[in-house]
Amino acid sequence: MKPQPAIFEEHEIRRVYDEATETWWFSVVDIVQVLTQQPDYQAARNYWKVLKNRLSKEGSESVTTIHPPDCRNHGRRRIK
Repeated sequence: MKPQPAIFEEHEIRRVYDEATETWWFSVVDIVQVLTQQPDYQAARNYWKVLKNRLSKEGSESVTTIHPPDCRNHGRRRIK
């Protein structure tokens, strides 16, 4: 599995494709960063952390512990 970045509104969203399950895995932090218009990766990461905790406390089933394929490329470095 190699990272294949997607472009959304001129921003790069990290993603990988798991051929075994035919599933795309996207970086939630990258999506949050674009949708909240956060210029800083760390700010988007903190936003997601707080939101995830709030949803979990409310009993949201959309927040689960998963271990997707590694698509880490922290910061805003370009994926090659």
